[in-house]
Amino acid sequence: MKILFTGGGTGGHFYPIIAIVQAIREIAEVEKLVGIELYFMSNDPYDKRLLFENGITFKQVSAGKWRRYFSLRNIVDLFKTAVGTISAIGQLYAIYPDVVFGKGGYASFPTLFAARLLGIPVIIHESDSHPGRANLWASKFAKKIAVSYPEAAKYFPEGKVAFTGNPLRKEILSPITRGAHEFLELERDVPIIFITGGSQGALNLNDVIIDILPSLVKKYQIVHQTGKNNFIESKRRGALVLEGSEFAKRYKPFAYLNETALRMVGGVTNLAISRAGSTIFELAAWGVPCIIIPIPEEISHDQRSNAFAYARSGAGIVIEEKNLAGTLLMSEINRMMSSPEILQDMRQKAMNFSPKDASYKIAKELIAVGLEHE
Repeated sequence: MKILFTGGGTGGHFYPIIAIVQAIREIAEVEKLVGIELYFMSNDPYDKRLLFENGITFKQVSAGKWRRYFSLRNIVDLFKTAVGTISAIGQLYAIYPDVVFGKGGYASFPTLFAARLLGIPVIIHESDSHPGRANLWASKFAKKIAVSYPEAAKYFPEGKVAFTGNPLRKEILSPITRGAHEFLELERDVPIIFITGGSQGALNLNDVIIDILPSLVKKYQIVHQTGKNNFIESKRRGALVLEGSEFAKRYKPFAYLNETALRMVGGVTNLAISRAGSTIFELAAWGVPCIIIPIPEEISHDQRSNAFAYARSGAGIVIEEKNLAGTLLMSEINRMMSSPEILQDMRQKAMNFSPKDASYKIAKELIAVGLEHE
């Protein structure tokens, strides 16, 4: 049986695919399924190490973005997509997988188009509460559609949609508490706030955090994932505003947290401040209360709807970036951190937000469709 995965070149598309592959491997071992070949087709491998470790063969096709505003780059990228589609048709014909899984994103279009042309069954998964264009288009011919937010179901054809939650790798589902304080050099008796704009960081959020750092570190320890491009500046400014402070060591900036460090943060943090991407599902799995600051709608059409969908569950609150100010953020942090009842209620609602078996549900369906098509 051959299963081919495709998705855009972001962690939000890539890591759920790895989670599903892990589930496929486990199911295959239990059910004594042999000869399963796995492929990932995209414009970029994203993480070659993880592909290799999970026995996934990478197949490259070019793909270009389609911007919502006028840009000459749309013409160049349209050509990239056309070339990628022709390449995808040839490569899919040579592999001829039994089922194709689409995670969304512009890089999935050539592969999904080729699958449709060749009559290969397609299953897609939508991580956002407001679907992207690639998945909306693919939903017309997809055999099954999985969604992370129940709100997304209304955008897709009835009878095809299942609420599965967001696939998370089994390692991420298990936060680490033992040794976390020592590894991250944290004090044991001071509450911890985790701030992240995702792996790329969030410049506006970083600026506001730096402005209120002197007040924050008097009460809390701050683990701040700044993003690689913003790390040096954030570290410099943090040191400057905390110069002479007896609590300066409570600010811990990191350019990027690897998987182990991230699980440690998840195991000990009391409150998170985050964007509204796939990080939401990791924080929810760890039961971490959240202040969500979505990317403005004119930049990202899905983050605002994700944030408010999450807030409706009771697991967090939303501050829109246009309203983001140091005084407001500090006030909300103090309000939440001073109420154990609020935090405990949010922890419970976060844990209940999304099913933890999304990977297995999708993996079982892929195997079933693949066996049917063999």
